[in-house]
Amino acid sequence: MKRLIREAISTALTDGLGLDPGQIPAFSIEASRQASHGDFATNAAMLLARRLKRPPRDIAVELVEKLAALEFVARVEVAGPGFVNLFIEPGAFQRVAYRVLAEGDDFGSEKAEKPEKILVEFVSANPTGPLHFGHGRGAVVGDVLANLLSYSGHEVTREFYVNDAGAQVDALARSVVWRLMQQAGSETPFPEDGYRGDYVAGLAGLLPEKLAGFPPGEPDQETLDAIRDLAIAKMLVGIRSDLDAFGVRMDHFTSEREVVGSGRVAQAFSELEKGGLLERRDGALWFSAERFGDEKPRVLVKKNGDNTYFATDIAYHLDKLRRGHQRLINVWGADHHGYVPRMKAALQALGRPPGALEIVLVQMVSLLRDGQPIVLSKRKGEIISLREVVEEVGRDAARFFFLLRGTDSQIEFDLELAKKKSLDNPVFYVQYGHARLSSILAKAKERGIDVPDPTRAQEVDLAPLVLDEEIRLLGKMADFPETVRRAAGSRAPHLIVFYVQELASDFHSYYTQYGRSSPILGGDPGLIAARLIMVQALRQVIRCALALIGVSAPDRMESQGEQAL
Repeated sequence: MKRLIREAISTALTDGLGLDPGQIPAFSIEASRQASHGDFATNAAMLLARRLKRPPRDIAVELVEKLAALEFVARVEVAGPGFVNLFIEPGAFQRVAYRVLAEGDDFGSEKAEKPEKILVEFVSANPTGPLHFGHGRGAVVGDVLANLLSYSGHEVTREFYVNDAGAQVDALARSVVWRLMQQAGSETPFPEDGYRGDYVAGLAGLLPEKLAGFPPGEPDQETLDAIRDLAIAKMLVGIRSDLDAFGVRMDHFTSEREVVGSGRVAQAFSELEKGGLLERRDGALWFSAERFGDEKPRVLVKKNGDNTYFATDIAYHLDKLRRGHQRLINVWGADHHGYVPRMKAALQALGRPPGALEIVLVQMVSLLRDGQPIVLSKRKGEIISLREVVEEVGRDAARFFFLLRGTDSQIEFDLELAKKKSLDNPVFYVQYGHARLSSILAKAKERGIDVPDPTRAQEVDLAPLVLDEEIRLLGKMADFPETVRRAAGSRAPHLIVFYVQELASDFHSYYTQYGRSSPILGGDPGLIAARLIMVQALRQVIRCALALIGVSAPDRMESQGEQAL
């Protein structure tokens, strides 16, 4: 409906008022907060007043004539200084339930006009330790964003970039060596850059006998390299397992060491050099990143001849594009914000359009227990792993809580709240809505009420659904496809969580208020049948929304102090 309203307004502005399409401002169409103001309101006339040099109410009157012709519009009126309020025919909302049940699990999956081949890179944690709870937010944001893009018709690849080259993995190897030497009775000091976590001792215990049994003293480079490779392999097994437990799947794990050893870095340098964008200065190799929006030139090769991480990242991103991906989306921690301009500059320098690379920055997560911060020390090796959080609160709650805010806002994740089986817990609140809807259908069957077949929903007359709250629920269901488009287009997966919370809230309010005075399973058979169609449609939309965020939709739950549903 919003799309049809927008098209009608645009036509009125071009045909009636003679505007070129490029002159039409970005007007809004919003759901009205009060029933007396209609179902939707637009500010189009207000935005055009200055450009047309006319009173906004005069422009609004012309829009009213065009909008009143829409078949689903009951009436249109001008309000205030020039807002236009639209009242929608109840039948238009009622027909939404038919569409929901006809499309089933595909409801909301309207395909993009120009589908793209998109690579979403996320998590990409260093394989020097288990995933900690903070990694969970980027993991679920990337995973749900990939779900949304796939649901919208794009071809999506999910990728984890394994930083298995450089100083950090060498430090992991030395930490394992120290543990092995400690076990052999050596008192060698702990490496300054080492990793202290208990998992390092576990790695040492998993190494083959031929490596674990060497005498005290520093191993040779070949042995050190072997220990490093085995440690990385073991850590990746754990990371894959942790992601699987969290419901996150990856299509590819790409190795940094492979990128370095494949000659792709030299290829990237060659392309930059052709454009006159490299300069040797002070014994180092510099890239003229400032010519593409970065604040200054950036070093690619240090004085000692080692490539910087930036050099490898350029080669990696160029490889992504050469694999045929039209758009690259990286989900990074907010602490990488300073790195964004140089990466965008590099791809532009390599001839790619500015929009080829998108960065979604994810703010930090604070872990609480009963409202009190949990203080840990990374230096001492004290961390809470993602696996621990998932095992304590469950996959559903963990994923839902990480999406409770937009990525540009920090999150406080309260472990005790996430475990509560009460309506105070936001994920329980939504899942309880689905269970309550399922319970209504089950009770109808127990009472011998004929539950309409959802595949033949159009045989049921929905005209009896006239309560304001019922029309609101139907209208909210109609918003789901647009919410999916907005969430996918603005790279904002949290919008699905916001939506499903609001839908569940509207349903719980309706159930509480009218489940007593006008029982859903009581009264006229025609009304009961219509309401059961609405119940099935609501259940389907909640299921679609939860599926997108990777959260289950249970048919039965038990709330603290309430009967099982």
